Amino acid sequence: MPKAILGISAYYHDSAAAILVDGEIIAAAHEERFTRKKHDPSFPINAAKYVLDEAGIAYNDLTAVAFYDKPYIKFERLLETYHSFVPKGLISFLSAMPVWIKEKLFMKKMLNDELAKLGDKKVPVLFPEHHLSHAASAFYPSPFEEAAILTLDGVGEWATTTIGHGKGKEIQILRELDFPHSLGLLYSAFTYYCGFKVNSGEYKLMGLAPYGNPQAEQTITFKKKILEHFVDMREDGSILLNMAYFDYATGLKMAKDKKWEQVLGIPIRKPESNLTQEYMNLALAIQMITEDVVLRLAKTTQELTNSRNIVLAGGVALNCVSNGKLLKSGIFDDIWIQPAAGDAGGALGAALAAWHIWKGEERNAVTGQDAMKGAYLGPDFSARDIEKVARKSGAKYHYFEDDNQLYERISDILAEGNVVGWFQGRMEYGPRALGNRSIIGDARNPEMQKKMNLKIKYREGFRPFAPSVIEEDIQEYFELPTKSPYMLLVVPVNEKRKTPEPEGYNDLEMYDRLYHLRSDIPSITHIDYSARVQSVSRDVNPRYWNLINKFKEKTGYGLLVNTSFNVRGEPIVCTPEDGYRCFMRTEMDYLVLGNYVFDKKEQEKIKDDSNWQEEFELD
Repeated sequence: MPKAILGISAYYHDSAAAILVDGEIIAAAHEERFTRKKHDPSFPINAAKYVLDEAGIAYNDLTAVAFYDKPYIKFERLLETYHSFVPKGLISFLSAMPVWIKEKLFMKKMLNDELAKLGDKKVPVLFPEHHLSHAASAFYPSPFEEAAILTLDGVGEWATTTIGHGKGKEIQILRELDFPHSLGLLYSAFTYYCGFKVNSGEYKLMGLAPYGNPQAEQTITFKKKILEHFVDMREDGSILLNMAYFDYATGLKMAKDKKWEQVLGIPIRKPESNLTQEYMNLALAIQMITEDVVLRLAKTTQELTNSRNIVLAGGVALNCVSNGKLLKSGIFDDIWIQPAAGDAGGALGAALAAWHIWKGEERNAVTGQDAMKGAYLGPDFSARDIEKVARKSGAKYHYFEDDNQLYERISDILAEGNVVGWFQGRMEYGPRALGNRSIIGDARNPEMQKKMNLKIKYREGFRPFAPSVIEEDIQEYFELPTKSPYMLLVVPVNEKRKTPEPEGYNDLEMYDRLYHLRSDIPSITHIDYSARVQSVSRDVNPRYWNLINKFKEKTGYGLLVNTSFNVRGEPIVCTPEDGYRCFMRTEMDYLVLGNYVFDKKEQEKIKDDSNWQEEFELD
């Protein structure tokens, strides 16, 4: 009988389930993809059923279930925090206490009640610490036999940052920074102040930062004031937050708005309101501080471990601009980042910690290749499933028996300036679409970024898009000496691709800068001449590689624009039905489900009674 471990993350945000069989990662998925509720925090019943089914394992035959943190210690932190800040926060303490008692103190019971829906046997349930789960998710699937480990997020039980060292099957935690001093919560507080949603809009803040003017007096002043009033940054990368300015420890908000306004001289931005230059400069200031903290932490990590490799996880590891700076710094020779770096990845990390630490099983690292299978760990669907959706929707399609003919046709369609929904194989695990649940277009087309943002994704026009480039051509377009399979590194576009900046570029209005043609691949070249690169391997995703390569044969360009297959506020599509529905609700031109091609012009308008643009809460 194979040994199988089910990993679970739940009850905060981005619930997920993952399964190992004899140490091999078989399947993993976010609950949001099944329930269609973005960042769904509920117990991942659908994801758990899926991974068990994919593995061919009955719940009763599991060796163990691993939950991604220790709820009792988290409850202890909540109580101690309120005790430390008495009498502040009494009102929020009284309103939150009934929920905490139910959700934190009795979480074990809640968890056991949910697990009982999967099977009736008493399977051992393990509770590794939150940051150990992150560390395990970063180290064990990495291509390194030995590596330094850095985990950074908002907060787990007490820890907000850990430095560790992984070797073979062992993980040793060497240093820890505790709540309330948190780089993740600091960044989230600025996300909140700039009018974006906490635990969702942090990547928007990162995308906004390049619109800030690094030479502007205001940006320099913002940075100085943040370091004077809000955060004490030490040489070793540790930080101390001045809690007189923050409200997340005992209140119901991230920041004390009035106090921030007194220091920064600008009010909190209202969500969805006009973005003015001052908020762009503020976003840049906090991004620069974040990068500085990460580089200092990385130096400390290298000194403590003497390792040449580093692995990262935790929500801050999704800051791909910071990751790109870390790679360029040369502090480490090589870097690997868990593609599901946030809390969803804790499900996988918990399972891996159980396998290697609790069970003591050996680890076989494959040099140069990770164990994540390209992060293609979610459900896939058959031709029959696709045909069923087509029949149900009365959809017209063209079927391509021959794969090469499909690549020929779709590469032509892309070269003509069309936007294509590309739905293939197993769904991605983690927040990025990596060519299986993607919306794709021609990176050479100067109108593509605007079209995708405003007519397909229905999101803010300033947000950048990423390129998918075939692995063999990375250096042709980008200053990137290594692979980047999970779209987690931002690097400069090659000099030879760039067009000159106009005079006074940084002083131009936002959209004048945005629509300036910065390179011969304008739709993926961000405002600061950078790009968030996904490299595509022929071995890991042959269908996506073949499509891009066919596009290269026709156009000379071995890359495409790639964004996640969803509209703003909606989780990435999971099923063919999700894909067809999203296709019909947007101005996407073509949909490809497996080898079935749907042309928008041939479809009858579907009757849709849902007010879907209100159904998905804006992220």
